[in-house]
Amino acid sequence: MIAASGILLRRHRFPTSNVTRRHRLARAGANLTGATGAAFFVRAGLQHFLATRSAIGAGFVVAQVWVVIAYLVRRPPTAVTTRARHWLVAFGGTFGGVLLRPSGWHSALGVIVGTVLQGGGLVLAAAALVTLGRSFGFAAADRGLKVTGPYRAVRHPLYGAYVLLQLGYLAQSVSVSNVAIVTVVISCDVARALAEEQLLKANATYRDYCARVPWRLVPGLW
Repeated sequence: MIAASGILLRRHRFPTSNVTRRHRLARAGANLTGATGAAFFVRAGLQHFLATRSAIGAGFVVAQVWVVIAYLVRRPPTAVTTRARHWLVAFGGTFGGVLLRPSGWHSALGVIVGTVLQGGGLVLAAAALVTLGRSFGFAAADRGLKVTGPYRAVRHPLYGAYVLLQLGYLAQSVSVSNVAIVTVVISCDVARALAEEQLLKANATYRDYCARVPWRLVPGLW
C-alpha cells in the first residue's frame, strides 16, 4: 500500500441468491487456512511475550488473535480477484515478515525509534481491524466499504500499520537481509493496495470515497 493504471483484474462474482455448495466450501477452506496461518503468528508472538514481557509483544498477540477471529467470521465477498500475482503479493505482504531476524546493528536510538514505530503500528492496526470488522480480507476483494475511523485519513490504514511495524523492526535490527526483506514486503503491500483499488473502483461509491480521501498510506505523501 503509485498509480493504479496498468493493473488488470479478472473478477469473479458470487451472486448472493445462488451461491453453490462448492463456493461455500471453498470460502470456508480459505477462511480456515487464513485463521491457521494467523494462529502461527499468535504462537510466535506469545513465545516472544513470555520471553520479554514487553507491551509491544502483548499488543501483537492481541492483534493476531483478533485476526484469527476475523478470518473465521468475515463476510463473503461480492467480488474477488483471480489474478495469481495479486494472491502472491498478498502472501508476501502477510507472511514475508517471518523472514526478519533480530540480527545486525542494534543502536540505542534505533531501539527507541523502533519501539515508537511498532507501538504506533499496533495502535493503527487495532483501529483498522476494529473498523473493518467482518470486512477483513486477504487478497483484493469487495466485502463492503469502510469510511470511518482511520479510513477517514487514508484508504489503506491496515497496510500503513504493517509498514510501521516492519520499519520499527528494521530500526531495531539493521542488516542487509532485513533491509531487503522489508523492501520486498512493503512493495507487496503497495501492490495489494493498488490491486484492491482497481477492483473497488468499479463501484461509484468507492470512486467518491477516493475523491474525498486522496491518500493511500501516508497523509500528504501518498
